[in-house]
Amino acid sequence: MMANPSRLVKRGISIFALLALTIAMPAAAQVGLPIVNMVEEGGATKYSLTLQLLALMSVLTLLPSLLLMMTSFVRIIIVFSLLRQALGTAQTPPNQVLVGLALFLTLFIMSPVLTSIYDDAITPYFEEQISFEAALVAAEAPVRTFMLNQTRESDISMFLEIAGNTDVAEPADVPFLTLVPAFITSELKSAFSIGFLIYIPFVVIDLVVASVLMSMGMMMLSPMMISMPFKLMLFVLVDGWTLIMGSLTASFALG
Repeated sequence: MMANPSRLVKRGISIFALLALTIAMPAAAQVGLPIVNMVEEGGATKYSLTLQLLALMSVLTLLPSLLLMMTSFVRIIIVFSLLRQALGTAQTPPNQVLVGLALFLTLFIMSPVLTSIYDDAITPYFEEQISFEAALVAAEAPVRTFMLNQTRESDISMFLEIAGNTDVAEPADVPFLTLVPAFITSELKSAFSIGFLIYIPFVVIDLVVASVLMSMGMMMLSPMMISMPFKLMLFVLVDGWTLIMGSLTASFALG
């Protein structure tokens, strides 16, 4: 049974906030992370933030990027954008609709991963059953599995070669900072491959309409203006939105 969407949103925020902290953990583990330092100067007390906390706050600003680049959002939004261009509808649907639709479809696809992280990492940590380091390890595992299932081996090999890391024997040993760009590269390839397949039937309609107009001597009439109603009719008749969303969801190997 699918979880409550509002609960999944809260889970997603907690999970990716936890993942964002992993970047700042090495410095914090060595020096500690005091929130405020009190400095006595001339009888007056001044308060100063540590560099570690400043770095942590900077990392948290990357949270939206982590949310977008480590999930299915990239593939979905690119496919939707290419679909809109193939239809030739300019700004219809508007960007806000496409982004909102992509976000909720991403939430739907990522719900098993978010549920696993919430149950295995977030809840035990809040209940003080495991340490913060153990929660990070438990939270990373489902995300890593999801990303590895979507990433091509050739992309991982390329980034490992660039990083000069030739000691990786198994996918589980791939460093997380190497896996993320490889995952994004694979997602871009998949998105453009799907977009190419979506474009084909609409290009055929454009070619047929342009050929008919040329044969009728109507060269001054824009083929795009005539072909758009036919493309919209085709898209509606085949239940295009259902096909696109169902195909996108099925394209993610969640095993």
